[in-house]
Amino acid sequence: MARIAKAGLVAFAGASALGLTVAAVAQAQQAQPASGQAQQGPGGPPPPNRSTPVEANELRETWNDRVSQGPPVGAMPEFDGWSMGAAMPLPRSEHAVAEFDGKIWVLGGYPPGRLPSNLVQIYDPATSRWSLGPTLPQAIHHTHVVAVGGKLYMIGGELEGASTGKPEIFVADTWVHDPRVGGWVKRAPMPTARSGGGKAVVDGKIYVAGGRPPGGSAFEAYDPATDRWEKLPDLPTQRNHLAMVALKGKIIVAGGRTGPGAMAERVDAVEIYDPKARRWTRGAPLPAPRGGVTGAAHAGCMFVFGGEGERTHVLGLTPTAYGYDPRADKWTRLPDLPIAVHGLKGSAVIGGRIFLPGGGITLGGNSGTNAMQVYRPTIRCE
Repeated sequence: MARIAKAGLVAFAGASALGLTVAAVAQAQQAQPASGQAQQGPGGPPPPNRSTPVEANELRETWNDRVSQGPPVGAMPEFDGWSMGAAMPLPRSEHAVAEFDGKIWVLGGYPPGRLPSNLVQIYDPATSRWSLGPTLPQAIHHTHVVAVGGKLYMIGGELEGASTGKPEIFVADTWVHDPRVGGWVKRAPMPTARSGGGKAVVDGKIYVAGGRPPGGSAFEAYDPATDRWEKLPDLPTQRNHLAMVALKGKIIVAGGRTGPGAMAERVDAVEIYDPKARRWTRGAPLPAPRGGVTGAAHAGCMFVFGGEGERTHVLGLTPTAYGYDPRADKWTRLPDLPIAVHGLKGSAVIGGRIFLPGGGITLGGNSGTNAMQVYRPTIRCE
């Protein structure tokens, strides 16, 4: 039985129909049992069977509380470190993901149909429930989100474009959410308007690197304490849809693509910035060129997941996962994702697990899923 289940997980990475099946299974885990009696969740009584229409410009969706609760973290079968978590009520691609106050925040992006959203979905691992967060000031995708000092910052991104029939607008806006106040407050704008870059935090400052052309070389830092931005030495290899993390006081940028489209040239370049020396150096390249990737940092290691633009894959994606040890400057191939995905602008690391909610499961952004993949890494780089 274990072999059959494991083979099934591997097969999910190879076809969109099966990928959608995984999402459907994960969604079904959250539904009430056939008897009509709602399941008791780990955080108390089940949510009400209530549907709420939500909209942003042309986008019309329905938030259903009934499917906002799922099995506890770690309850689902795990193979090679991978398992499925509680699915998001609303599917997303090209959305931002961040850990904030022990919860997973999913901001903006778009569902299949590629109409941008202004919604925030929040997952609480303690209760295994999803809820709606503070609505964003505008429907946005390809934005950068990070938590610093008990506040959540949303920087840059893209308005319109996608399937709106309107030209894309790259923005430089900086917004902050303080849970003690609520809502979103505008702060000083980033010097370079862009979307699809990477972000990381070192010593309380937010660094944003790369982005869609013409912002692919931009590298700038924001100090929340002073509300001021600083332009820094350009990212040596201009790119977007990259992976970026902070480890031991340094910033690591891996992979990405050089053009605006899904099939643009991908790179294997790894570049490391030292804020104290204010200079870039080269790291060992990725084992293969990758674009549309997602990064994470845990136990001193950098992780790079998935991506798009793979010409040899039936869906144009890659399910590969890599781990980087900065001590040895070495990459290791890790078990593949159950579902090949792209289009996650970030990840969340909580309790020794890496959470990857949503993402596109075919080439381009018209296939956002609600499945949440969870990886429990065993490698350590400390």
